[in-house]
Amino acid sequence: MLGQLGESAKLLAGGQSLIPLLKLRFANPEHLVDLNFISGTSFIKEAGGALRFGAMTRHAEIEHSALAKKIPVLHDCGAGIADVQVRNRGTIGGSLAEADPSGDWANALITLDTTVHCLGSRGARKIALNDFVKDAYTTALAHDELVTEVEVKIPPKGSGGAYLAFKRSAPVYPSASTAVQLTMDSCVCKDAAIALGCVGLMSIRATDAEAALRGQMLSDKTMAAAAEAARAAADPQSDIRGSAEYKRQLIVALVKRAIQIAARRAGGEEIEGSHLYA
Repeated sequence: MLGQLGESAKLLAGGQSLIPLLKLRFANPEHLVDLNFISGTSFIKEAGGALRFGAMTRHAEIEHSALAKKIPVLHDCGAGIADVQVRNRGTIGGSLAEADPSGDWANALITLDTTVHCLGSRGARKIALNDFVKDAYTTALAHDELVTEVEVKIPPKGSGGAYLAFKRSAPVYPSASTAVQLTMDSCVCKDAAIALGCVGLMSIRATDAEAALRGQMLSDKTMAAAAEAARAAADPQSDIRGSAEYKRQLIVALVKRAIQIAARRAGGEEIEGSHLYA
């Protein structure tokens, strides 16, 4: 249908991004192609050492999935998106395809080994998430191509993650967010992935912050060093959610807290990691 209708057609998944744009007259497609009636596009399953999510899988389904809890950062993300109404409609595939720099899924998934499965008129292809999101609201998808599945490799034993965001209230986008994924050997950090959200045009991998933890004993000193490196990596803009400096301060606090939660989860503790609200 996309091939037949051309550039004037838009896909409708959960509608949590497109419908507001239509209401505000910021988008005016001639045709909407509704994906909600296509069977077999919503699922969560484990296969080949990975969790696989159908593109039409709702945020709420991931929030309540026992399988998704195997990777806590995914549970945190699904459970913290907006409010119940949005989580019951919004989809993981739609969120990634929108590539909103204030969105949650890309920021959480970039700390994991994530592959986006796509299908178009020229066949199927797999794209690493790092290569899928090109810029704000820009992905590697062709016009007649859509996301079919999101594949996330299950981290090795001794791993734990956390996703935290700071919001003025539940329905709004975060002022800042962070995702942390650690692999621990007792108190030593073997590997680390840290991503920052809402403080740039894309999710930012804080590589210097990761390096500050890798191979080090986790302590107040090393966590503070990582948080300061994350602050330096952030590139926020002042807006209604706060000044640029305020967002940098938020990043410091969020990264510290997320590291602590991720480390405890890596040690086998089952603890909740909830978003923070003003």
